[in-house]
Amino acid sequence: MPENRRITVAVTGAGGTSAAKRLLAALQEDDRVTHVDLLVSANGRKLAALEFGTQEDPESVAQALGGTSPKVRMLDPTDLAGPVTSGSYPYDAMVILPCAAGVLGRIAQGLALDLIERAADVALKEGRRLVLCLRETPLHLIHLRNMVSVTEAGAIVYPMIPTYYNVPQTLGELQDELVERVLQLLGLRHTDRYRWDGSSTPARREHTGAP
Repeated sequence: MPENRRITVAVTGAGGTSAAKRLLAALQEDDRVTHVDLLVSANGRKLAALEFGTQEDPESVAQALGGTSPKVRMLDPTDLAGPVTSGSYPYDAMVILPCAAGVLGRIAQGLALDLIERAADVALKEGRRLVLCLRETPLHLIHLRNMVSVTEAGAIVYPMIPTYYNVPQTLGELQDELVERVLQLLGLRHTDRYRWDGSSTPARREHTGAP
């Protein structure tokens, strides 16, 4: 991907909006990223309000998610005429974090009931990177088939499943690693802290004291 990246980030009604906050912080701090379009669904606002103890209105949610820099523009997910509805609008990649199972299902079926789903549809038809961070468990057969469908269409399904071999000590460390892996999928690596060298990682050595 080129420098001067333009990224679309969507937050939907599944738990884990604090991970989205960490992703937004990383994108805002990255000089390679020049613009971020942020979309938060109505259910995403409910979850953010629950997890951050804030109000559900868009301005309060944007503040809670930390999407406050000039790089970030918050879009109305109900506005199907928003800029990301068109393939002519330039952006390099889209991340839905967290991605609710219902949103995954509608994307898999080519449905677009709001601007988030339409933007995902555009990403697929234009051959852009689309990362869906599914937050659901356990998974039934329809979920699994939907995951196959979006993968066949070109998306990357990256469930919000933590890794443990780095011996994380806090929820924040789990989320930091998840966000770093998402950034790597966008071609925006921030750190080698979680890179496996054949025997360990810097993060694991830090936590275990192993050489």
